[in-house]
Amino acid sequence: MRAGQRTAVALGALAAMLAMPLVVTSGFWMDFLILTLFVGVLGQGWNILGGYGGQLSFGHAVFFGTGAYVQAILQTQYGWNPWLAITPAVLAGVLVGAFIGYLSFRYGLRGSYFALITLAFAEAFRVLATSIEITEGGQGIYLRLNRDPDQAITMLQFASGVGYYYMILALTVVALLVAWWIEHSRFGAQLMAVRENEDAAEALGIDAFAVKMRAICISAALTASAGVFYVQKFLLMDPFIAFGPGKSVEALVAPIIGGMGTIFGPLLGSIVLHGVGELTKALTAAAGIDHPGLDLVIYGILLVLMLAFLPSGLMGLLRRRARPARSAEHA
Repeated sequence: MRAGQRTAVALGALAAMLAMPLVVTSGFWMDFLILTLFVGVLGQGWNILGGYGGQLSFGHAVFFGTGAYVQAILQTQYGWNPWLAITPAVLAGVLVGAFIGYLSFRYGLRGSYFALITLAFAEAFRVLATSIEITEGGQGIYLRLNRDPDQAITMLQFASGVGYYYMILALTVVALLVAWWIEHSRFGAQLMAVRENEDAAEALGIDAFAVKMRAICISAALTASAGVFYVQKFLLMDPFIAFGPGKSVEALVAPIIGGMGTIFGPLLGSIVLHGVGELTKALTAAAGIDHPGLDLVIYGILLVLMLAFLPSGLMGLLRRRARPARSAEHA
């Protein structure tokens, strides 16, 4: 597509998403859309660092949980308005990202070593959240439900899923714009050069440490923003939700299935993940099977299959199918 055509398609898709609540009236499907967009944002946060930067993280939950806990603590224990708590919550995630990045990148940790240190930090934060008083320990934090519809926007609590849908849609648009900026900016070119060959990038004058630090901070900011949304939507946060493996797995599986290092890959992967997840729930319910965590097993199987047969993800498959079509048109 030409630039004008791509812009038209993007605007058309945005218009369709804005109008979606007019078509989708079922609470089930509205929740499906909300959670799909949520995991798309979570995956885009991972994609900035892992897809574009090549720094694969197994513990992105540490950024998600930090943003979520700060958002919840400032409201429940200090009486902050949710809008005012957003900035400190996201900044807290960025600070954690900068700390982990500095320790990792300054000492040259790459590949599996970087993946393991992020996993270790997520587990350490989970243990810490279980132990200290300010996080209410293992029982977690519960936000007070707002029952005044006139304060829905002020308190970021909505009586129906429509308000949360538009909230996560706005965050999705921001995440997509960040990915678009990375693909079209000098910083993005430097980040992808570091991903392809860090030593060669440094030989060309690129400060790999600074580039990776910027990438992990941007990644942490998006992931912490997803944590903020989660708290406002579900009004609770506990150590396992915040720092457990679930969010880390969703964050990395969505872009790997959809296509790492692409703008729409994480969102496409999230659609597939949730589609498969709901199908699995329906089939197991029909068969009378109740196995908690079965969705994570399915995600693992999908991940192995994608890495084995479609390492470039679904976006890579779509691009390969588009090339013969373009060749036939020019012929």
